[in-house]
Amino acid sequence: MKQKPPVQKGQIIECMIHGFGHSGTGVGRYDGFAIFIGGALPGEKVKVRVTKVKKTFAEGELLQVLEAHPERIDPVCPHFESCGGCQLQHISYGEELKLKQQQVEDQLQRIGLFSDVIIHPVKGMENPWSYRNKVQIPFATLEGKVVAGFYQLGTHQVVDMETCFIQNELQTELTKKIKQLVEKLQIPIYNETTHKGILRHVLLRQGVHTNELMVVFVTNGEKIASEQDVIKEIRRSFPIVTSIQQNINTNRTNVILGRENRLLWGMPVIYDTIGEIQFAISPHSFFQVNPTQTKVLYEQAKKYANLTGEEIVIDAYCGIGSISLYLADRAKKVYGMEIVPAAIEDAKQNAVLNKIKNVTFELGKAEEILPKWQEEGMHADVLVVDPPRKGCDVAFLDAATKIQPKRIVYVSCNPATFARDAKYLSEHGYHLQEVQPVDMFPQTSHVELVGLFTLQV
Repeated sequence: MKQKPPVQKGQIIECMIHGFGHSGTGVGRYDGFAIFIGGALPGEKVKVRVTKVKKTFAEGELLQVLEAHPERIDPVCPHFESCGGCQLQHISYGEELKLKQQQVEDQLQRIGLFSDVIIHPVKGMENPWSYRNKVQIPFATLEGKVVAGFYQLGTHQVVDMETCFIQNELQTELTKKIKQLVEKLQIPIYNETTHKGILRHVLLRQGVHTNELMVVFVTNGEKIASEQDVIKEIRRSFPIVTSIQQNINTNRTNVILGRENRLLWGMPVIYDTIGEIQFAISPHSFFQVNPTQTKVLYEQAKKYANLTGEEIVIDAYCGIGSISLYLADRAKKVYGMEIVPAAIEDAKQNAVLNKIKNVTFELGKAEEILPKWQEEGMHADVLVVDPPRKGCDVAFLDAATKIQPKRIVYVSCNPATFARDAKYLSEHGYHLQEVQPVDMFPQTSHVELVGLFTLQV
């Protein structure tokens, strides 16, 4: 007979925090039963109210820190506890990097069963603030007033924010100006419940190295009231803006962008660079939000690829071709594959933009294209993979091991699925030599990494 959980919903308990969850929660134990507690840190003793009880774990609300972590600090943002954007502002940045390091080590040991892999210290930022080049701001009305900011943690209630410490000051000031214009011109705000109103979100994208700025109004319909007044005032107040666009999304959905973009003024794209490579960025383009750390990440991938100019490289899940193009100057030929049609078109255009001719991009699922290439006898010296959070499909991994590249460079945004896939590769002829974590999102629980696998002879 299975034992009942030792806690009940609403119960107040005290427990020690022994671990760090992937979503930034502290992991405690009560009579051996796991409890996940937001805001708690490893090593702390806390008082908790149990909010949810499942068969194998519970969740709790932090009521009081009884014994604090020595590196616990006061969050700089007044919205830290209500906004879902950051999870780790309450610990020093040096200690945050150690927690992320531990997260990578734990996943590789628990899921991948690795005990002797070299895991380098996380590469962090010199200044872990104001790093985002993209921000998506939901608009709403609250008691008759326009509010704009971010969703409250676990809800679709908009938190009205004056500033955000991980986006830059220019984006903050532009958001304030747009909010004032919306109030002044009485532009109707979209209501999720009634599906009425016009303005849903404002998307801001910035070329950090080119100093170009794009403003996108996401609307529930084609017409924006006082459109020309909005454009005129934004141009007057922020001459740095080079593109003003409208994205039309009339669907009842949580997906922010619709399919149709309409250029209101300026250029259809902005540009930015990673190293020497220039990229054209549209409202829909996938482009890393932290350009400083993206260069760190790609340099690590290039180092692990160890290219001499004679290699054939396959870049799976290539997106807009950013890694493909970054490696092309050191490779004989690069083949990229991607499932999103718009991303493949962006990749091809970016290759033309940079006058890079030794790259080829193909549209389709990686788990279908690579087996096809393998059956056709394609050879690759280096395979680069940068999959979504769910990791690689088994069919893809199977084809990868049959092609037998000398090196596999795995870029991951999820240590858990990386560990799972690393275990598969290690059981099919590859040795995980080392892992380099990179902090792409300071103040959050997310950590990315680059792993190097070599073919065992």
